[in-house]
Amino acid sequence: MSQYIVQEVTFFVHSIFMGLVITFAYDWILIFRKLHKHGRILTSVEDLFYWIICGLGVFYMLYKENNGVLRWFAVMGAALGMLFYKGIIKNRFVNIMSTYIHKIMWFIFRVIQVVLKPVKWLFFAVRRFVRFVRKRLKKVKEFIKKRLTGFIKTLRIVLCKQ
Repeated sequence: MSQYIVQEVTFFVHSIFMGLVITFAYDWILIFRKLHKHGRILTSVEDLFYWIICGLGVFYMLYKENNGVLRWFAVMGAALGMLFYKGIIKNRFVNIMSTYIHKIMWFIFRVIQVVLKPVKWLFFAVRRFVRFVRKRLKKVKEFIKKRLTGFIKTLRIVLCKQ
């Protein structure tokens, strides 16, 4: 085979691989969306950034391997890679990974809860103590205020008589 044909076949294989990578990356975005629900605006922003990054990746591949010239068989190769990935993997990868990540996060959260239980107890004990002290200080403040008010009244009476 000539060197030109080998280059074209290599370029076609790389475009198929690019389609696989693009679809695999989007599956990770879908996993993140399953783990953390968010609205249309954030989803649109995520998709916009995703496609900008994918466009830059495809442009870099085209620039590096084909001097920036868009060839239709490269587009067909990327589409073929995407279809191949979706045909074999389907949504199983997204479902399995999101389930496992959710279970791992749940386990970590439970471990953190158990480890932090004494800290939580200490926090609530300190909070109760602070409330108790605040209530006592309020009573002391009211008592001192009454005593000072009485003292000031007595002082006025004494000063006014003289």
